[in-house]
Amino acid sequence: MSKTDFYETLGVKKGADEKELKTAFRKLAMQFHPDRNPGDHACEHKFKEINEAYETLKDPQKRAAYDRFGHAAFENGGMNGAAHGFAAGGFADIFEDIFGDMMGGGGRRRSSGGRERGADLRYNMEISLEEAYAGKTAQIHVPASVSCTECSGSGAKPGTQPVTCTLCGGHGKVRATQGFFSIERTCPQCQGRGTTIKDPCTKCAGQGRVTEERSLSVNIPAGIEDGTRIRLAGEGEAGLRGGPAGDLYIFLAVKPHEFFQRDGADLYCKVPISMTTAALGGSFEVATLDGTQTRVKVPEGTQNDRQFRMKGKGMPVLRQPQVGDLYIQVAVETPQNLTRRQRELLEEFEQLSSKENSPQSSGFFSRMKDFFESFGER
Repeated sequence: MSKTDFYETLGVKKGADEKELKTAFRKLAMQFHPDRNPGDHACEHKFKEINEAYETLKDPQKRAAYDRFGHAAFENGGMNGAAHGFAAGGFADIFEDIFGDMMGGGGRRRSSGGRERGADLRYNMEISLEEAYAGKTAQIHVPASVSCTECSGSGAKPGTQPVTCTLCGGHGKVRATQGFFSIERTCPQCQGRGTTIKDPCTKCAGQGRVTEERSLSVNIPAGIEDGTRIRLAGEGEAGLRGGPAGDLYIFLAVKPHEFFQRDGADLYCKVPISMTTAALGGSFEVATLDGTQTRVKVPEGTQNDRQFRMKGKGMPVLRQPQVGDLYIQVAVETPQNLTRRQRELLEEFEQLSSKENSPQSSGFFSRMKDFFESFGER
């Protein structure tokens, strides 16, 4: 009986690239996988054909040989019997690569006996800048996978049991010969369990575990920065069939503050002051994250955007004795909604002003005038 062309089997053109092959294989494998079609021998046969075609075409050397000689390239031991890729367990690697993200993310690590390590979990936590400054112990609630009480973790409907896998005979592995080598791989049908479930438990849908919420205590140290990741070992998803649990990763985000902006261990605060305070001098108080207030002295003639450094009033450095600084930047505010008397006083002040009162503006316009007059001399 002649074999179907590998390209036709996958439903792709002969010049299909690696991405097209992988996409076509993923779609067909999901459709004809034995676990989705239990007892359907036609689907099982089709599944093997799909795997054989993909196993050959994804390999550049095997594909080149197939394009030149067709199926004859692999007969009588040609290319080390590539046509037996499914029986050899080559699909186990493909299944892990392509469907790993669907089975818990990136392919779960296995231990002996088909046990699987639980997936790692992520928890996003938002804290205030004050909490990042002082540190805190937070209580979080996360979903946890626990053994299903309905089926005692077997995944099978109460009163039934998992049945022996028809592909591997309950061994959890399949073996085949490639050339001079005998290769053993995890069974792709039962995923190494040795059994399959015909009547899944209705409570856990055959998973053998259910999700419940639990409370955990998380220590957030003082000086923690935005984007920091905290790892809680063994607090992730429960493992399958006695496998170890995954880890829980807490990703911290520090909320924007109403007054302060953070840059590492330093804090920055912009404070508006009146024109008279900037001109005559004065002082003001600002609250700090340590719960105190600090006084800032404004010297006479302070210009807009001038910075004042408050040493040791910034953020603590994580797990270090150092503390950053607080930088106060003043913004001189121009008076608005003037009364007639205020306007008269300002006009009088303008008449009495000299270049010495506004050296920057006087110097700027003097240079601008010289620049303009230079055009007339050309």
